[in-house]
Amino acid sequence: MTAVRITHIGGPTALIEVGGWRLLTDPTFDAPGRRYAFGWGTSSRKLVGPAVAVADLGPIDAVLLTHDHHSDNLDDAGRALLPSAGTVLTTVPGAGRLGGSARGLRAWDTTHLEAPGRPTIEVTATPCRHGPPGSHAIVGEVIGFALRWDGQEHGVLWISGDTVLYDGVREVADRLEVGTALLHLGGVQFPVTGPVRYSMTAAQAVETVGLVRPRTVVPVHYEGWKHFRQGRDAVEREFAGAPEDLRGRVRWLPIGAGVEIPA
Repeated sequence: MTAVRITHIGGPTALIEVGGWRLLTDPTFDAPGRRYAFGWGTSSRKLVGPAVAVADLGPIDAVLLTHDHHSDNLDDAGRALLPSAGTVLTTVPGAGRLGGSARGLRAWDTTHLEAPGRPTIEVTATPCRHGPPGSHAIVGEVIGFALRWDGQEHGVLWISGDTVLYDGVREVADRLEVGTALLHLGGVQFPVTGPVRYSMTAAQAVETVGLVRPRTVVPVHYEGWKHFRQGRDAVEREFAGAPEDLRGRVRWLPIGAGVEIPA
């Protein structure tokens, strides 16, 4: 296998197809317009609906759910599809809340997706900190995912999850060779907490790419919600000032269309 097919459906939601597997990240399929509460006085409105409807999605073998407790990563329609997925991989607290086929992972835990006639996919949970230092007790647990299968030429496929740049992300750079990175961006802010950021800024994205050095960077989690404060324009401006070697790694996927990326 020399390629993986990725469809960016919107927000953090992407369909990953490889070797007969169909994996879905952070399912968000609600219609736009509603306001969602995130706790501690924070909330946001969904501005854009999914580019692919649940009815048109097709079968899903596994859901890679970075966290279950924020509606911009798992909304009502996304939650409704979980029972039809073969496996749900998420945080340990999230698996406890979801039950059913949910399997909980802590950072650097590894599990496997296996099925007859398909390559085994090794899934390793990677660290996330969804906010400033000390925010974990309030914001809750989040993980990313590193996917490895036989035939990869350029390194693992890494889904960063909702995180700022911190030592856990630097550890990813130290421990993994990354071929393709789905970076959760957006520079999330809420009025009630002022300048504090809860996901990577454009500047942090540039620094992360410089550290991890993936062959291909696919931005996600930058549009569709009011609390995403840095969209594509902000990210492109930041990368325009980065070294050419880093600029050339970024690949913006047309939302709703599958694109093959060398693996």
